[in-house]
Amino acid sequence: MNPAIDRTIAVDRLAFDDRAYILSSSDSAGGRGINAACVIQAFGGKTLAILPAGGAPAARFEQFMDHCGFPVATVPIRNDIRLNLTITDRHGLTVKLNEAGPRLDAEEVANVESTIDKYLGSATWLMLCGSLPPGVPADFYARMIARAKKKNVRTLLDTDGDALSRGIEAEPTIVTPNQAEAEHLLNTVLLTRSSAIAATRRIQAMGANSVVLSLGSRGAIGATGSLMWEAIPPRMEAISPIGAGDALAAALLWSMENGDDFPAALSWGVAAGSASAKLPGMQFATLEQARALRGELDLRKIEL
Repeated sequence: MNPAIDRTIAVDRLAFDDRAYILSSSDSAGGRGINAACVIQAFGGKTLAILPAGGAPAARFEQFMDHCGFPVATVPIRNDIRLNLTITDRHGLTVKLNEAGPRLDAEEVANVESTIDKYLGSATWLMLCGSLPPGVPADFYARMIARAKKKNVRTLLDTDGDALSRGIEAEPTIVTPNQAEAEHLLNTVLLTRSSAIAATRRIQAMGANSVVLSLGSRGAIGATGSLMWEAIPPRMEAISPIGAGDALAAALLWSMENGDDFPAALSWGVAAGSASAKLPGMQFATLEQARALRGELDLRKIEL
């Protein structure tokens, strides 16, 4: 719902009250949904990206999308899509600056809904990704989850704030918050493994059928039904963790679409996210890179 032109700037070092020298700068089409679609496409899955786009930047955005390899359904809007800045240094320190996004009016929101309806009948999953731009009601994702259910389409919710809390109430198939999003949702701090396990259960009790709580370098905790697992990646140096959560959600869904059970899908998600974090800039792991790291994961059932 809130695509962007992502500008990634690599610098020598980031430090407060000191200058940094730019080593490189590149632009690409971005936003959580676009990132997830790129990973699914790279893994050999079939995906369609639905997004609102408008203003002068939209033409440039669509040029970037021409090279992504998957179809896109663009809903025209009046205002410019946003520009997001990611600044990262060679040590992995990263600063991400996101614009709020263009304001959509009621007619534009309705056009997005009708476009989703148009394609739901041929879908097996609906991924609802990223922040909601101004003008889009906080229950937008919740309404889309309800529409998907009527057509027996499974849903994955990957957002934050009010859109996350309202969306969970609509009982999505899977919700994939990261640690910061879960802390904000539950108004708590997750410092320990036990607190993360409890948080996963609390989020599941709010309405989600399954939960994958991403914990960065500590991997992820997954819950479905009464069972829980954790997938812990090997120790490694994260160069650019931005976008790793998008890769996790995409690989998780890709795996389940291929018939894997929940713990296997959890391991694929963590492998793709962790392998992506090892790459510089906004890059995503290939299927081969994810498969290699998956072989090094510690996947274990959590005994409650």
